[in-house]
Amino acid sequence: MATVSSVWFEHYREPLVRGIHESKPRLSWQVENAPSGYTQCAYEVELTEQAPGLHPQKKVVTCSSSSSRLVPWPIDEPLLSRQRVAARLRVFGSSGDPGPWSKPVRIEVGLLRREDWQCNRIAASWSQDQTTPGPEHLFRKTFHVSEPVQHARLYITTQGVYEAELNGLRIGDHFMAPGWTTYDNRLQYQTYEVTGLIRDGANCLGARVAEGWFSGRLGFDGGKRNIWGSQVSLLAQLEIFHPSGRITTILSDGSWSARKGPIQLAEIYDGEKYDATLEDPQWSQPVDQVMTGNSVLTNEWSAVSVLGPLPTTVELVTGFSEPVRRIETIQPVEVVYSPSGQPIVDFGQNLVGYVRLSNIKGPRGHKIILSHAEVLDHGELGTRPLRICKARDEYILKGAEDGERYEPRFTSHGFRYCQLEGWTVNLDNIEAVVCHSDMKSAGNFVCSDSLLNRLYQNVCWGMRDNFLSVPTDCPQRDERLGWSGDLSMFAPTAVLLYDCFGFLKNWLVDARYDQKVLGGVPSMVTPNSMINDPKWLRRTPCAIWHDVVVLVPWVLYEETGDPQILAESFDSMVTWLDSVPRSKSGPTHLWDPAVYQLGDWLDPAAPPDKPWKSTTDSKMVANMFLIQSLGIMVSVSSILKKTTEQARFQTEFSLARAEFQNDHVTPGGRIASDTQTAYALAICFDLLNDRQMIRAGERLSELVRKNQFKIATGFAGTPFVCEALARTGHYEVAYAMLLCRECPSWLYPVTMGATTVWERWDSMLPDGTINPGEMTSFNHYAFGSIARFFYERVAGLKRVDPGWKTILVAPLISTAFSHASAQHITPEGIVSCSWETTHGDKEQSSISITVTVPYGSTAEVVFPQGSGERRENVGPGTWCFHASFKRSKTWPVLPLKEKS
Repeated sequence: MATVSSVWFEHYREPLVRGIHESKPRLSWQVENAPSGYTQCAYEVELTEQAPGLHPQKKVVTCSSSSSRLVPWPIDEPLLSRQRVAARLRVFGSSGDPGPWSKPVRIEVGLLRREDWQCNRIAASWSQDQTTPGPEHLFRKTFHVSEPVQHARLYITTQGVYEAELNGLRIGDHFMAPGWTTYDNRLQYQTYEVTGLIRDGANCLGARVAEGWFSGRLGFDGGKRNIWGSQVSLLAQLEIFHPSGRITTILSDGSWSARKGPIQLAEIYDGEKYDATLEDPQWSQPVDQVMTGNSVLTNEWSAVSVLGPLPTTVELVTGFSEPVRRIETIQPVEVVYSPSGQPIVDFGQNLVGYVRLSNIKGPRGHKIILSHAEVLDHGELGTRPLRICKARDEYILKGAEDGERYEPRFTSHGFRYCQLEGWTVNLDNIEAVVCHSDMKSAGNFVCSDSLLNRLYQNVCWGMRDNFLSVPTDCPQRDERLGWSGDLSMFAPTAVLLYDCFGFLKNWLVDARYDQKVLGGVPSMVTPNSMINDPKWLRRTPCAIWHDVVVLVPWVLYEETGDPQILAESFDSMVTWLDSVPRSKSGPTHLWDPAVYQLGDWLDPAAPPDKPWKSTTDSKMVANMFLIQSLGIMVSVSSILKKTTEQARFQTEFSLARAEFQNDHVTPGGRIASDTQTAYALAICFDLLNDRQMIRAGERLSELVRKNQFKIATGFAGTPFVCEALARTGHYEVAYAMLLCRECPSWLYPVTMGATTVWERWDSMLPDGTINPGEMTSFNHYAFGSIARFFYERVAGLKRVDPGWKTILVAPLISTAFSHASAQHITPEGIVSCSWETTHGDKEQSSISITVTVPYGSTAEVVFPQGSGERRENVGPGTWCFHASFKRSKTWPVLPLKEKS
């Protein structure tokens, strides 16, 4: 019998979503155990609404529909602030009999209207030097509860970063909350369930607040402080509901007190300084002196300043992204001693987070210093690539006899190695805490080549490390900014690795705002920390980087089939393409050649200090991406039923493509820039006719062979070069390139011990020294875009239709691999494939292939048989196929435009 599983609202995948900012959330679910031939004909939704102080109210709605994805909110009435709703579903097949009810999934609405916020913005009243980093601020408020509590919610946010406590206990598990946004546009808040923390009688609500991204130093050349403001502030609203129907509300206002905390410095780049001698263990607990709702000012506590309200232009929202959390701990591998005699702990993995120390013993006032780096340089910490970034934490002991424990609260580092000064290292008392946005894993890949498996894990780590609140370029040096070009190239891979829809949707909100501020041209980084820095602020349009407002929404639509992300982004897409300066002479539908372009950034042949000087013409690359974006807009307009815009973009696309052909391509298929990137983009963006495509594939193969299968591409070409070879039938060349171990190649860093993807192909030179370039990182995800090729070509698992309704399983079988497998969590459920080959004598081989298809999807399975190929169309279920085939250079015979 068909059963409903994994019910969720919108794209929230946690079992209880608290504080959403949706009044009519759409519902989705997956169907399991469906018998052969089963078709959902209808579904029934039961909504149970628990209003504060009232008995549950139930509504049951039946809908005749086969859809199970993002179906509309089933009732006319929208949800209101604070409403709590549980939903469960069951489905009906053609027999008319319903399946069993699903387990209920619950949501709770946050504060939808600004009027729901009754609290004030408060800040410390003491003066502070705004040119230097300051200590954390502790805020506290005592209050009394004299009747039973039914439930309690805390709505809280800061201009800064915070941790909240109630009666001495930590609230929630978020790290660096509320996260990083374009603070001029919106401020994210969190909703916490705190019922169990409320006591009968005296209570105390406290919050630690530090500068974070809001007013801390960000950017290059020493960066800028106070980009969005110079004074951190707190907004807090605690609502306690009693069975009697009465509500007790605790608001941030002038009755709160503040003092400086033991964290003396909390910087994004430079780290944290914690002085345990300044701890007040009762700072967030009610004490004897506090007998009323107003704080008695004692010792260093002083009255707070009440600031004006947030501007009405700044939204208070919950956002769409998963929170940043402490995800896992990593145990150290070994301790080594540097030539200077310092102990350095190796965690065996380049990661993002911090080091936690336990059982610390020593005299009061003794200092321990923790310094971080990604690599070693001649046995010492390799700190030169950090530039103006100390990446150092300091802990001053309070002298507790039973030992102390330390972990930073308001900073993170990108590191594999940690040097400790002032402490005798015991590996049992040290661990690394991994922190990033709490995305769920969406896929897996394994093959017969161990180095490629390690590379896949490196790509996953690189994504995790750089998806911390916003998609950063790198997590370790004085940068860590939301560069749009990196994301443009990596997003198609990102959605295969992790469920990052909410994360990227959240970032796109800020990207659209930054684009509006710049008059239609997207920002190079979002949130735009360069807005007040004339040296680094770029208002000139730039291909690839600014194409992000087209490319990322399209990727999210393809992965989920949700047209709403396109509707939300449509005006931004159009505005960007209208901002592209067209040539005033010559081809009038292509880029103005006078505009400076970054092009195929970090081409390995570019000078180390001039990464934009690619061997591929940057203006031609810009035109290729313009045509790709125009083609996407034709599809987007069609999906959104915008016929006028569709006709316009179809015309622009056709004219631009024709002009590109005339300007950059010979009739025989040679391209003006005779490079790997030029041919790869032309093939994958379908810029050539069939005859030219054949020649372009041949020429690309020649160039790769001539280069001894080494990489000759940068940001623009790397995601496409192996795919272009495979698409034109040169898959063995693609595999030789993929498995090359010489520098530059994907596997060269792996042979050098890399555990993440590097910024440069040679961030570490073969002799073990760090690349002398000023811009060198060992944790950039952009070149990890190759992992999409692992899924689609090595394992053979490929999405055909948006939302994975139709799937193609067509591995490129080669003696380079004896087996491969991949799985992916799609909106319809888990899809997976695995294959294994054995090779006999006389060029005969056999293959076994297993495919699992979820209900709601169909798959075409293509594999070799005899001297040709076999195609099978299958529906939901697990399917096993076996065949014998003759090995030859003609398998597979791939059409230029692949059948699905």
